[in-house]
Amino acid sequence: MKFFIDTANLAQIKEAQDMGVLDGVTTNPSLMAKEGIKGQDNILKHYVDICKIVTGDVSAEVISTDFEGMVKEGEALAALHSQIVVKIPMIKEGVKAIKYFSEKGIRTNCTLVFSAGQALLAAKAGATYVSPFIGRLDDVSTDGLSLIEDIRVIYDNFGYETEILAASVRHPMHIIECAKIGADVVTCPLSAIAALLKHPLTDIGLAQFLADAKK
Repeated sequence: MKFFIDTANLAQIKEAQDMGVLDGVTTNPSLMAKEGIKGQDNILKHYVDICKIVTGDVSAEVISTDFEGMVKEGEALAALHSQIVVKIPMIKEGVKAIKYFSEKGIRTNCTLVFSAGQALLAAKAGATYVSPFIGRLDDVSTDGLSLIEDIRVIYDNFGYETEILAASVRHPMHIIECAKIGADVVTCPLSAIAALLKHPLTDIGLAQFLADAKK
């Protein structure tokens, strides 16, 4: 399973990259704003800066919601760097744009997916990644992990090559469960990835080893 980090913070991206387990980055306008990055030129430069840190895919999101606007933005984003994947919302115009980009050889990440039907449409249109938001489903008392299971079954039934990118991942158990179900990718904060390192018995064992080494 691939690990993506969901942030626009360069320091966190570098820390995850240095850990040796990072496969890519996902971003969105909200994450850019959180880092104080404003203005189109600065945003585009920031995407390139991210690509210089990581070796994997970097999802960059369009702002337009009409087909022509998404195509124009998406082509400009894809031209920035070979690692850029154009992030497209799961709406009717977005599905059309995904099909267009697929035929042009431009990779896409279909975002804001909350149902198996949406994921099926994204795959049929040729999306490279589909991003079901499991944490946001959990927030409204719906089992987000069940959605991952449903998409996995559908994609396996018909041999779709679209990768399931579990998004809105909140904690380490989300990561473990997604791995068990068969999600191709998880994208999450650095804190969720780092939490996988932790176990009290590891801490106790290491403390004992170090104490014994001093004797």
